[in-house]
Amino acid sequence: MSEEGIEKLIRPNLAALGGYSAAKSPQTLAKKIGIAAEKIIKLDANENPYGCSPRVNKALASYPYLSTYPDAGQSELRELLEGYTGIDAENIVAGSGSDELIDLILRLFIKPGDEVINCPPTFDMFRFSTQIGEGTLVEVPRDEDFAVSVKAVKAAITKKTKIILLASPNNPTGTLTPRQDILEILKIGLPVVVDEAYYEFSGETVAPLVKQHPNLMVPRTFSKWAGLAGLRVGYGIFPTKIARYLMAIKPPYNVNMAALVAVRESLVDVDYLMSTVKKIIAERERLFGELKKFNWLKPFPSQANFIFASVLKGEAKELQQKLQSKGILIRYFDLPYWRDGVRISVGKPEQTDALIKALQEIGEE
Repeated sequence: MSEEGIEKLIRPNLAALGGYSAAKSPQTLAKKIGIAAEKIIKLDANENPYGCSPRVNKALASYPYLSTYPDAGQSELRELLEGYTGIDAENIVAGSGSDELIDLILRLFIKPGDEVINCPPTFDMFRFSTQIGEGTLVEVPRDEDFAVSVKAVKAAITKKTKIILLASPNNPTGTLTPRQDILEILKIGLPVVVDEAYYEFSGETVAPLVKQHPNLMVPRTFSKWAGLAGLRVGYGIFPTKIARYLMAIKPPYNVNMAALVAVRESLVDVDYLMSTVKKIIAERERLFGELKKFNWLKPFPSQANFIFASVLKGEAKELQQKLQSKGILIRYFDLPYWRDGVRISVGKPEQTDALIKALQEIGEE
């Protein structure tokens, strides 16, 4: 069969899908920009600049069971997460990052043609997974301060609406959705996802409400606060019945043994990890203050580990490219509802200093 013949058999919605724009690794860019990978300042993927707990590296170096499959029922992992969250293990499902859980949730609820309420600018995996599942994305844009309009969400509901997707703190804007607004949206009666990937940086959560609201789902991750982005481990807090369905449809070994070991050691070392979270929060506030000094940038207050800023002079892509040439990586957005915005992850103090120096040089050009 020819390549053209094979292409005709591919699902049309996937053939036309643009994909998810992920951050590039320093190793990939090192040769392109002529800077050694270890000298690149990576502020484009909201990773923890302090890394994981030292206990994780030590435990993985001597772990003897990497040749065996993990427990498909996630018994130990769910019990560990019960201890961390204070929520029953039966309400918890783990995944290969919270991305996988979002994908599984949408697989569980939507069929081709079902409508999914999304509030851009927001986490692009919502769009990506909806389109893969052949759902219809109904976009309810956030206001000028990136707040969700409950009134607009309600007005967008039709007979075809199947699920409502929210993120709090929101990525890429760092804004929280107030609990009262979430409660109002839950009253609509449809399934509601509140992605809390950045919960540890805000301290605000609706996870305990899952017991009272059978339509509430709260994905989280170890990628950000615990520095485990490379091991891909997330979890979600769900009503008991939804948790059972997700356990039934997930891939059997979706959280690998190394990730389990990393979670185990991280939860023994929560005090250390939260000390790095506090450093990031303090640096976030300093970064926000420094960015406000540029009259061609408009940074927005954030409750996550990054800051979103509008580029008031020039284009966001141009700014990203200029910083990249200096070995500093950030994300830029030039899509509907995301135009001329940049998202800058919070780094260590010396990385902030290098960023601000580079921005000053760019501003003087």
